[in-house]
Amino acid sequence: MTIMMPASDQAVLARRDEIVAALRAIVPGEGVIDSAAEMMPYESDGLMAYRQPPMVVVLPDTTEQVSQVLKYCFEQGIKVVPRGSGTSLSGGALPLADAVLLGLGKFKRIREIDFDNRAVVTEPGVTNLAISQAVAHAGFYYAPDPSSQIACSIGGNVAENSGGVHCLKYGMTTNNVLGCEIVLITGEIIRIGGKSAETSGYDLMGIITGSEGLLGVITEVTVRILQKPETARALMVGFAQVEAAGECVARIIGAGIIPGGMEMMDRPAIHAAEAFVHAGYPLDVEALLIVELDGPSAECDHLIEEVARIANANGAVSLRASNDEAERLAFWAGRKAAFPAVGRIAPDYYCMDGTIPRRHLGRVLGAIEQMEDEYGLRCANVFHAGDGNLHPLIMFDSNQPSEVERAEKFGAAILELCVEVGGTVTGEHGVGIEKIDQMCIQFSREELDFFAALKRGFDPYGLLNPEKVIPVLARCAEYGKMHVHSGQVRFSDLPRF
Repeated sequence: MTIMMPASDQAVLARRDEIVAALRAIVPGEGVIDSAAEMMPYESDGLMAYRQPPMVVVLPDTTEQVSQVLKYCFEQGIKVVPRGSGTSLSGGALPLADAVLLGLGKFKRIREIDFDNRAVVTEPGVTNLAISQAVAHAGFYYAPDPSSQIACSIGGNVAENSGGVHCLKYGMTTNNVLGCEIVLITGEIIRIGGKSAETSGYDLMGIITGSEGLLGVITEVTVRILQKPETARALMVGFAQVEAAGECVARIIGAGIIPGGMEMMDRPAIHAAEAFVHAGYPLDVEALLIVELDGPSAECDHLIEEVARIANANGAVSLRASNDEAERLAFWAGRKAAFPAVGRIAPDYYCMDGTIPRRHLGRVLGAIEQMEDEYGLRCANVFHAGDGNLHPLIMFDSNQPSEVERAEKFGAAILELCVEVGGTVTGEHGVGIEKIDQMCIQFSREELDFFAALKRGFDPYGLLNPEKVIPVLARCAEYGKMHVHSGQVRFSDLPRF
């Protein structure tokens, strides 16, 4: 078998008709989309500032078809971009002009519900929320709950290692996935993990989770489900200063209390969310903290009192506890709708995703406020306060090129600040194309080389989701944040993904 190296844009595009015909032979009927008009919905994901029509879209509905598509592309040296529901906020599913876009939207079946082993086996196109709905009748649920859970797919959750408002206590996707079926770029189908809690060998699940489609295509996922807690109650606490809210978060964790969820919003986010969903948020505060406690009823009541005591000791100016399930859900409604709420008050917004040590919340939010003046753009802040995962929403108008540029620079400055205080450039949205430059800040040359070597182990010619996540040294040098001296780097040695 002859393996062709990745071809140039022009060479692949010249063979487009041949490629389309070959894909139609693998996925017949309506499984291949090649007209410009019909491919428009696939030209971007949730990061809509970047758009690129794909060369062709293929929508398989069986693992065998995925295997054959990848094997064909591998043998022909054709790039492949996997795509789930397209809700990625980092450009992880952005197409390439000379690549096949491989959509997993037809993989929508839950294959098995196993209450005895507390596991669900599902196809990757099933939405996050649908898993919880499928097991709710027996008192179970799937813990990770990103705000986009009504739309985002479980396969994409694994690819991005998604979190959610309850990840503080119950973990990210990586803590709740037990196994995967994966198709490699060669067409080989492998299984890693399973229903058992422990597996032998290397932790391949840890590598695949969060790999952003660079290592393989996920065609089946086994997830852990949990029993719903007996009771869940929430506190809504307002503060006159953001720093006081940040200190309250630290004090709660320091007291040994691990809430089911702990979220914070600043004044612009509070006002936008309240105008959108009318959750009953106080409008005269600078920061709002939502703290949820769950477990046995007596434990919840005790912890509510403890958190209230800590909040009052840290300068809370308003405090309200939920008295029933409807009120608890109302507290969360505004937070979960914060992104679309901000979309009502600005033509566009740029959602960032960085993580910082909790103790630096006040410092970072103060710096973001100063950046608003520097870049001339407003910013609303919502974040998972318990684990320091920030989601600044930079508001701009994409019809104004100067505002687009300023928004990008504003976002880059926030991420650089996160790294400066000991954090990371992403918490749950992934790197994609959005944060690829900032990878040069967080990681050393040796670390980036290791990432590239790992990818080559799965994908020797860089055909899967190329030009994402892993920057080449030349890009880092251009970005000006790494010490790459002339004569030390041979460009022929650099990975080209």
